[in-house]
Amino acid sequence: MTTEPESFPRRQARTQRFTLGAPRAFAIAPDGSRVVFLRSASGTDRANKLWVYDMTDGEERIAADPGALLGGASEELPAEERARRERSREGGAGIVGYATDRAVELVSFALSGRLFVAELRAGTARELDVPGPVIDPRPSPDGRYVAYVARGALRVVDAEGGNDLALTEEGAENVTHGLAEFIAAEEMGRSRGFWWSPDSDRLLVSRVDDTPVKRWWISDPAHPDRAPQEVAYPAAGTDNADVRLFVVDLAGVRTEVLWDRKRYPYLARVHWSAAGAPLILVQARNQRSQLFLAVDPDSGTTRMVHADEDLHWLDLFPGVPAWTPSGQLVRIVDEGGARVLAVGDRPLTSAALHVRAVLDVADEDVLVSASAGGTADDPEIGQIHVYRVNELGVERLSQEPGVHSAARAGGVTVLTSAVPDQPGTKVQLLRDGKQVATVPSYAEHPGLSPRVTLTQGGARRVPCAVLMPTDYPGDTPLPVLMDPYGGPHGQRVLAAHNPHLTSQWFADQGFAVIVADGRGTPGRSPSWEKAIKDDLAAVVLQDQVDALQALAADFPLDLTRVAIRGWSFGGYLAGLAVLRRPDVFHAGIVGAPVTDLRLYDTHYQERYIGHPGEQPEVYAQNSLIDDSGLVGAAEPNRPMMIVHGLADDNVVVAHSLRLSSALLAAGRPHEVLPLSGVTHMTPQEAVAENLLLLQLDFLRRALNLS
Repeated sequence: MTTEPESFPRRQARTQRFTLGAPRAFAIAPDGSRVVFLRSASGTDRANKLWVYDMTDGEERIAADPGALLGGASEELPAEERARRERSREGGAGIVGYATDRAVELVSFALSGRLFVAELRAGTARELDVPGPVIDPRPSPDGRYVAYVARGALRVVDAEGGNDLALTEEGAENVTHGLAEFIAAEEMGRSRGFWWSPDSDRLLVSRVDDTPVKRWWISDPAHPDRAPQEVAYPAAGTDNADVRLFVVDLAGVRTEVLWDRKRYPYLARVHWSAAGAPLILVQARNQRSQLFLAVDPDSGTTRMVHADEDLHWLDLFPGVPAWTPSGQLVRIVDEGGARVLAVGDRPLTSAALHVRAVLDVADEDVLVSASAGGTADDPEIGQIHVYRVNELGVERLSQEPGVHSAARAGGVTVLTSAVPDQPGTKVQLLRDGKQVATVPSYAEHPGLSPRVTLTQGGARRVPCAVLMPTDYPGDTPLPVLMDPYGGPHGQRVLAAHNPHLTSQWFADQGFAVIVADGRGTPGRSPSWEKAIKDDLAAVVLQDQVDALQALAADFPLDLTRVAIRGWSFGGYLAGLAVLRRPDVFHAGIVGAPVTDLRLYDTHYQERYIGHPGEQPEVYAQNSLIDDSGLVGAAEPNRPMMIVHGLADDNVVVAHSLRLSSALLAAGRPHEVLPLSGVTHMTPQEAVAENLLLLQLDFLRRALNLS
């Protein structure tokens, strides 16, 4: 008896988009002797183990195995850890994050709310008996202590175990110490709430009071016997959490860090290194002004190091602000129409590069990731490279076309690369710029390879990926599926293999699939990203239309059968398309959309379209719905499938329910697919598989395809 091979949707779901088994989260010893990373045992195993690669003998070994440490027991996550993973879109299990001391000899991590440490030189891993549930444990730089959060309090314990001490009181109702608040983790890219001093004698600790934040209730209609989950959600125009910062010593003595919190309520970044005083970046609520402040840890007073202002908004970037070892401020800044790296008062890059992140700061240079910037005629569409930058110039370290990132210490660079003609990612270990080893990936092969053309479309030269069926002979026009994200932070047109797998699967069902990264998406220039200010809907939709119509001149597209699908911002864009441009789009799959923009969070929504109390008309014109019903809807009515997870605490299901109600009131037929127990991610294997199959069925019905 032969068994049918598993479908691509099933394999993609089972392997979490073919990411399981791939090495990630690298840390390098400062002497270059070892590289630490996470990797699961196979392409279908969710449980990450902690690994060490010895640069001397070229051997890798397991430093911590969660199955052995838990004695084979299943993992049970505390609610705080589940929330952290949802914010970071973490779908793995086992050891999903870790922290090390300065020497990268001691590693700490949490499993099932319990605290574990691994001693890399000794090759041992063990549990520390402490109160739980444990969240975000981090060793002190000298390796003598481990700090962690439990029940809203920041605690510290000797690395050998014992002398456990609460440095802050257990959080009163709605108060936590040492954890990132919702919008910091969801929107600012700040996932932590405490930072060790380089001398290991005190910490910076955030105190978050959610009392001012409105309460929402998320219930599970499939289980009416369960109480709704209470969520503190700072919707646009409403109060944020009150965030304060303290210097706390190992005796629990606290000194508050002082700045104008009324004018600059957002604590966006914290940096504490031996190169200078603690450094914080604070933003105004409208995100048009920000301050870089140096902290006196003895008094808590601050002095301004630098200030920025922007007419639109100020973005936050990974790796900055930071000090160079000589004490100069490192930042990424929009200057002269470009996004550049600045050290001290001097920009070190030009408009030729669009800098995205700082990866490492050393005495002699700064390591950054960047794409080609400033030009609409991009010869390197979708590529992101790693560069060394100093006062003498810029040197590109990654040469192969693709998407690259890196970590570096002790003369060793870990270069992670995704390229168009190979699945997954490859990891090279470089010493002094030369490859000395690779870290193998256990990820499964997807079983298909994207037939993708990276190009540009329309007068604005919108970056596009066009995917045709694998066996397409090229002689007849094909129905079109637009497959965008199309919004801030979500570049989809990438010179890599795996980002296009789902699009290729749809193409192989008989579609020409187009992914277009219009204005608002990252990668080209500040003006490109900020063109959506106060005009989110019209700008992003027009770029999709322009790209589609321009590509029809070069590709066999049947413009009488055009559908669009998307999730999150892409779902919002798909809803805009079928409601406002039914002359172009004939069907839409609207996944987890933001429909009433007043129901999304402060830091994101107010950045792009302001405060709803000050600009209600801007919110109305950019929403899919308002109090009077559908906004900008046109005839004819087009088929629409609305999909939403009922447990989503980021884009709550009220968005889709309100859209459905507005459609019903307007007499517009539509389909609603509720996903019970599903959050903004769709990690459940059966759900993820069937969701693709149901979308395909809808597209065939909606476009009258056989």
